[in-house]
Amino acid sequence: AHDTAPHPTPSTVVTAMRPIPHQREHVESNPTGRRLAILTLTALGVVYGDIGTSPLYAFRECFKPEYGLTPSAENVYGVLSLIVWALTLVVSLKYIVFVMRADNRGEGGILAMLALIIGKDTARKQRRFLLIVLGLFGAALLYGDGVITPAISVLGAMEGLEIVSPNFESVIIPVTIVVLFGLFFMQKFGTARVGAFFGPLMLIWFSVIAATGLHEIMASPAILAAVNPMYAITFVMHKGWAAFVLLGAVVLAVTGAEALYADMGHFGKKPIRLAWFWFVFPCLLLNYFGQGALVLRVPSAVENPFYLLAPRAMLYPLIAIATAAAIIASQALISGAFSLTQQCIQLGYSPRMKITHTSKQEAGQIFIPDINYALMVSCVAVVLGFKTSSALGAAYGIAVTGTMAIDSVLTTLVMFMIWRWRLWIAGAIAVGLLTVDLAFFASNAVKIPLSSETRSAGLVRRASSVNPTRSAKSTVTVACPLAMVCSPCLRRSATAFGRMFRRRFSDLSFSICSSSFSV
Repeated sequence: AHDTAPHPTPSTVVTAMRPIPHQREHVESNPTGRRLAILTLTALGVVYGDIGTSPLYAFRECFKPEYGLTPSAENVYGVLSLIVWALTLVVSLKYIVFVMRADNRGEGGILAMLALIIGKDTARKQRRFLLIVLGLFGAALLYGDGVITPAISVLGAMEGLEIVSPNFESVIIPVTIVVLFGLFFMQKFGTARVGAFFGPLMLIWFSVIAATGLHEIMASPAILAAVNPMYAITFVMHKGWAAFVLLGAVVLAVTGAEALYADMGHFGKKPIRLAWFWFVFPCLLLNYFGQGALVLRVPSAVENPFYLLAPRAMLYPLIAIATAAAIIASQALISGAFSLTQQCIQLGYSPRMKITHTSKQEAGQIFIPDINYALMVSCVAVVLGFKTSSALGAAYGIAVTGTMAIDSVLTTLVMFMIWRWRLWIAGAIAVGLLTVDLAFFASNAVKIPLSSETRSAGLVRRASSVNPTRSAKSTVTVACPLAMVCSPCLRRSATAFGRMFRRRFSDLSFSICSSSFSV
C-alpha cells in the first residue's frame, strides 16, 4: 500500500519501514532532450568523481620502488596497455554493458541484485543463506570503499602541494581534514543539488585532464600504440610475478566502477552510459596516454606525472581543480552508501534509521544522517592513520576488488536465474569476469604479510620489501568484515536453521554494517 499522506516536501523524513510516498517515482528509464542532458551532467558530478580522479595516483603508483619497475619504453607501454584494457573490460564491458542491466525496479547495488536472486530462489534455504552472507559481505566492503575513497582522493589532490614547495608538506593532512568536513556537511542538501553544483565542476575537470594529456600526446603521438593489447600481454609474459603484483596498482585506475551500479537509482542507466562512452572514457585515456608520453620523454617525471603534465605556472589552478574533483570523487561512494543502507533496512538486514528524501519526484535521492556522520568520522580516522595516498593504496585495492568479485558472482546468477540465459553462455561470461576480478584481488592480497617461513620458501618474491604499516592495515581491510561475517554464523551454528531465517539475520547484518566503518 502506498502512503496517502499529502504531497511531501523535499525534506520529508521517513523512518525505516515506511513505504515510499506514492508521488515519488524512480528516474525514468528513457529520458530524452533537456531532461537527459540535465541527468547526464548531474551524473557526471556524482557518479564519475571517483574514477575521474584516478589519474592523480594510478599511473604514478605503478612505478613505486616496491614494484621494481623503471620508466623504460617496454614498461611504460605495458603499464599503459594494462590500464587501458582494465578500463575497457571492467568498466565498459562488465559494469556498463552487463551489471547495469540487473536493476531491481530501477535500483542498483549488491543488495538490490541479491533481492532479485533470492526472490527467484526460494527452494533451498542453505543456498539462500550463502547468497545472503555473500551479499552482506560485499555490502560491508562497499562501506569500506566509501570510507577509503574520500581519504585517498583528497589526500592525492593535496599532495600536489609538495610539487609546488616541500614546505607545504606539514599542511597536507590538516587541509585534507577540513575539506572532508565540508564535503560531508554538504550531503544534507541532497543528491540533486550536490550533483547540480558538482556536474559543471567535473565537466571542467575532465576537460582539463584531457587537454593536458592531449598536449603531451601531440608531441609524442607514438604513445597511442599502447592501446594494442599485445603490449599488455607481452609485458605480463616477460615480467611474470612482477606483473602480477603490479595489478594491485593497475586496479587503482578502475576504482569507482563499482559505484556506477550502486548509484543507478539516482539517475538511471541511460545518462550514466552516455556520460561514460562519450566523455569520461575518452578524457581518461587522453590523460593516461599523456602521462606515459611525459615519462618516456622525462623519466624523472614518474615521481608525479599528473601534475608535471601542466606548466609550472598552472600548478596552483590545477591543484585547486584537482581538490574540487577529489571532493566530488567521494560523492559516488557516499551516495551509494545511502542507497545501500536503505536497501539493508528494507530487507530487514539493518536497524531502522532516519531517512530524509531530498527530492519530491525521485525516490532514489536520499540522505541518512547516521551514515553520513559515521562515514565522516571514519574518513578522518583513516587520514590520520595512513597519512599518504600511497599508504592507502593496498587497503583501497582490497575493498574495491572484493566488491567487484562479488558483483561478478551475483551477476552470473542473475544471467542464469532471471534472464534465463543458457548455462554455457552465462558460465563463459562468468569465467571471463571472475578471471579479471580475482587476478586483481589476489594481487592486492599478496601485500598482506605472510609468515617468515613462507617468505623463505620463496613463494612470495618482491622487488623490495612492502611497507609493514601499509600491509598490516590492508590485513585489517580483509579480516574485519570477514570476521564479522563468520563469527555470528559460527556462534549460531548450534541453533535451529529455521529460526535464523525467521529472524532474517538481523544480528548478523547489524554486525557487518557496524563493523564496516572500522575497515
